[in-house]
Amino acid sequence: MQEAKRVGELMKPIWLEHYPEGVPATIEVDPTLSVDQLFVRSVKQFSERPAYSCMGHSISFRRLDELSAAFGAWMQSQGITKGSRVALMMPNILQYPVCLFGLLRIGAIVVNVNPLYKARELQYQLNDSGAEMIVVAENFAHTLETVLEKTPVRRVVLTSIGEEIGFKGLIIDFALRHVMKKVESFSLPEAIYFTDVLNQGRRMTLTPATNTFDDIAFLQYTGGTTGVSKGAILTHGNIVSNVYQVLAWVKPFINLDERQVMITPLPLYHVFSMMANCILMTMIGAESVLITNPRDIPKMVREIGRHKFSIITGVNTLFNALLNNAEFRKSDFSGLCITLAGAMSLSPATAARWRQVTGKPLSEGYGLTETSPAAIINPLDQDGADTIGVPIPSTEISLRDDNGKEVGVGDVGEICIRGPQVTPGYWKRPDETERAKTADGFFLTGDLAVMDERGYFKIVDRKKDMILVSGLNVYPNEVEAVALTHPGVLECAAVGIPDERAGEIVKLFAVKHSPTLSAEELIKYCRANLAGYKVPRQVEFRNELPKNTVGKVLRRELRQTAPEGNAP
Repeated sequence: MQEAKRVGELMKPIWLEHYPEGVPATIEVDPTLSVDQLFVRSVKQFSERPAYSCMGHSISFRRLDELSAAFGAWMQSQGITKGSRVALMMPNILQYPVCLFGLLRIGAIVVNVNPLYKARELQYQLNDSGAEMIVVAENFAHTLETVLEKTPVRRVVLTSIGEEIGFKGLIIDFALRHVMKKVESFSLPEAIYFTDVLNQGRRMTLTPATNTFDDIAFLQYTGGTTGVSKGAILTHGNIVSNVYQVLAWVKPFINLDERQVMITPLPLYHVFSMMANCILMTMIGAESVLITNPRDIPKMVREIGRHKFSIITGVNTLFNALLNNAEFRKSDFSGLCITLAGAMSLSPATAARWRQVTGKPLSEGYGLTETSPAAIINPLDQDGADTIGVPIPSTEISLRDDNGKEVGVGDVGEICIRGPQVTPGYWKRPDETERAKTADGFFLTGDLAVMDERGYFKIVDRKKDMILVSGLNVYPNEVEAVALTHPGVLECAAVGIPDERAGEIVKLFAVKHSPTLSAEELIKYCRANLAGYKVPRQVEFRNELPKNTVGKVLRRELRQTAPEGNAP
């Protein structure tokens, strides 16, 4: 075995003075480890424990081992080998971890797909990733059908909530209509159902791959200021490193010798939930309670009530919704140890009310798809609404001005990150990779922050024009590109405006080409071509848009006047 390597050097020792007691400045990671090796180790150690539960049914670590092996073996029989890309398009159901770990065990690359994607978005991601196969929930199969022939996908695996959780037929079909998007009619005659895949796979033998630190585990798609969605490469080394970094951070706040129960309302296809609620929880032998439809707060609260949970992750809007539910406020919080918010800003009011209701802190962390995702987290015994915290072990943070010079305490600079969890780059986009990193290897986040005298960081603005809707990234250029295909639009610009529930919503400013174009018509058009969270909620028509001397639209000026716009 290679000698364990020490990763990361802290640039600012000031951080160390405010680290939680017992958290090291750096971590040591065995460079021979891969995510699948951690998985195999965990399923052996925790074989009889429940690993995942959903809608009242659970699977043990032993069962997860058997099912993922069967799934991986079947995939190998279909020619999926190390480096093959396979897309997963489903909500939080038990099939997701089975597929994810099955694919990693054979060295395949997991391509997570948002099931809310419209046809245009889905087609782009499948083509860009070169996905050969896809596992899709029936509720989203209609969208896949419309683009399948235009993609490299050669085999489709269909699944539904009812498969492999102990129910079949009409009972689940009835439940399905209440927890997910209604199943539209579709025709995929060559598709095979998940249950049949497992039945065939059980008669086969899995041949484990030999994955290395540098092998790709995930293509996790994220947008950019160009509006082009890019596949961030996350290697086994990135993920394994982030597992150990976060484990070092949480150890002082939770007894890892005891079985933990984690509530999982955020979608597992999102990097935050995939890492924290799926991979990390599996590695420590915890049970992850999958919430299939977090928008149904009453049902989610009833599910939470069945468990003495110790960990819950979410976004500001979700925590607000829970706090506004009378039944949730009656829940048993005696076992709660860690509540972590991410993906969008946490409001001080939400954090304060969470502590009032639960008696426990609500901490905020910071990261990106490109950092696997954790990079900065508040100590988990502190409310974290004013700052995003301090760097986790083996993570270097540098705040730099527009000239690349590091700024001092109290000065605003762009957050630049270097550490073992940082992506090596973007899939098939060397130009984007080069633009995203400094000469000395720091990743440019586009977020502006200040560091106080304690070494804590506070986000003050975004350098990029990204809009954050309930923790999901919306890139203005993508919204604008769709709106501009409407014949009634001459030019347009999308911005984010504050919203009490979602944090931000999309507002579109447009100059009409057709005088009869209405806000309702334009929003309806966008809804047909964009995932729901990307659709403009407000449209304001103007005679012209503000621009600089070279003709670039000044989105900052539009944001300043956005609240006075009209909604349909």
